[in-house]
Amino acid sequence: MKLDLQKAMEFAIETAYAAGKIQKENYEKRGLVVRHKGLIDLVTEVDVECEKLITSAISKKYPDHDILAEEGTDVKSGGGYAWYIDPLDGTTNYAHGFPFFAPSIALAYKGEAVAGAVYDAMRDEMFSGIKGGGAFLNGTRIAVSEVDNMDNALLGTGFPYDLRTNKDNNVENFNRVVLRCQAIRRAGAAALDLCYVACGRFDGFWEQWLYPWDMAAGALFVSEAGGTVTDMKGKPLDLFGKAICAANKGIHPKLLPLLTAP
Repeated sequence: MKLDLQKAMEFAIETAYAAGKIQKENYEKRGLVVRHKGLIDLVTEVDVECEKLITSAISKKYPDHDILAEEGTDVKSGGGYAWYIDPLDGTTNYAHGFPFFAPSIALAYKGEAVAGAVYDAMRDEMFSGIKGGGAFLNGTRIAVSEVDNMDNALLGTGFPYDLRTNKDNNVENFNRVVLRCQAIRRAGAAALDLCYVACGRFDGFWEQWLYPWDMAAGALFVSEAGGTVTDMKGKPLDLFGKAICAANKGIHPKLLPLLTAP
């Protein structure tokens, strides 16, 4: 039976809203339990609670779908549909009380995102999208910016958690691009960064060492909002390829040659 993508998007919106509510209620909570997955890579009790909420909802609604989530949930059914979940993208921000974070929920079919939602509870901004049906912010259709001059472009990027030891840590890319554009922001939540490209707040975004749950929803929104999404070599985006370059159609061909992918 063919899946109803509109209903899948509505489910993603509803579930992202529920996770975002948990995040807002616990924001700047005293005694928040935080543990380290790596030297500077964090996970909080809220990450875990939100992942349980989201994955349980998916298992109940779509029991024959795969689930891959950041904090360890890995369910395989082999049916072709898979949910990629970042229960709290921007955990470091959240743990420090910096208000830029969101749950990201995406449904993919055979490796291509087809529906999803990203919810910024602090601003009550729900980004959503459906393949072939557009991208939306609080239900209103969005579009990428029309900036086509790098001198006027505001871009986003990010750095890997192992940047101290990884020679492919994006620093050289940053140094090249920052001299060519108006400004770069490193806000610390790739899912929201991509949403900002989709709605025209950023003119472009690139990052490497990402995972499917970081990219899937936001990449779909950028494409549906009229932008261009590839890997950092200009090839079609592979959600498991760990690199992305997403921008409006005027900036993408100017940004891409400045980037060196590992």
